[in-house]
Order: sequence, then structure tokens, then C-alpha cells
Amino acid sequence: MALQFSEEAEAEFQELLTRYPNTLAAMLPALFIAQREFGWVSVEVMDYVAERLDVHPTRVLNAATFYTMFNKQPVGKCHIQVCTTLTCAIRGAYELIDHLEEKLGVRLGETSADGHYTLTEAECLASCGTAPMFQVTYSDGEIEYFENLSPDRVDEVLEELNAKLKDLPNPREMH
Repeated sequence: MALQFSEEAEAEFQELLTRYPNTLAAMLPALFIAQREFGWVSVEVMDYVAERLDVHPTRVLNAATFYTMFNKQPVGKCHIQVCTTLTCAIRGAYELIDHLEEKLGVRLGETSADGHYTLTEAECLASCGTAPMFQVTYSDGEIEYFENLSPDRVDEVLEELNAKLKDLPNPREMH
């Protein structure tokens, strides 16, 4: 079955096109719409975006693979991205990663067997004054920052995330 934006995503895409001088300039926001719509940016999604923007598919491939905010494989309902840039690293980011790996039963770069969590590291998330921190990107597109983290606070956050899971779409089933 060929990919197609939902009515809501199509309206957002059409409005997006009115804000840019050409379709190439709209590529990154279009990829964000596609990622939210389809759960991740597969080659099929990249081809769809290229077709919709009337640009060569390699342009979309180059952009999608260059930027780390585009997921090139399915992620969990909660994608936890731990900032490991200098300030966060000094203030305990790698200890948080170790703690999260133990709690979630995954290694950095993996998704839990139940599809609930993906754990990755991220470059600076602009929260140096409240390090260490991580952001969670939910499968519905919402993004939330968690700052001033300690292992105990991470445990509290995981309880909050577990409560949200039932209401989130499963990105592994989105296309």
C-alpha cells in the first residue's frame, strides 16, 4: 500500500508549502510531519516526501540521514535521548545512561522488546544550566525535557512515562 498523509497531516503539509519560497526549503519541516505521521523515516517515507516536494529522492535521503533528529528505524513509544555534551557529561549523563540501561533492559541505541522505549544519546539539547538532562520524544510527536536528573529522579520519570504509554501510538505499527 502506498503511503499517504492523513487528512490532518495533509492540511499541515499544504499550509507548510505556503510559508517557503520553494519546496526544497520546506524539506526539513516536511520530514518532521512525515516522521510524526508514519512513526519513523524509512526509505519509503523519504521517497514519499521527495515525490510530494517534487525534489530528487537523494536530496531527501541526504537531509534525513544527516540530521540525527530523524529516526531511520522504528523507535519506541518513548524515545529517550540523553544529552552527553560536556556539561551533561561532567554532571553525570553517562551514569544516567547506565541507570537507564539497567532499568529499561536495553543498551544505548536499542529499543526495548516491548517497543516502549528507545534509548539514545544526543548532542547538546541546550540545557547546560540544568544538567544532566534528557528529552523524551513521544510517538504522538510531543517532546518533553527532564532536567536536573539523578538516578532517583529518573526512576520517578520512568513511572510517569509508564503511565503515559497506554495512550501513545505504536510507531512500529504506523507504516
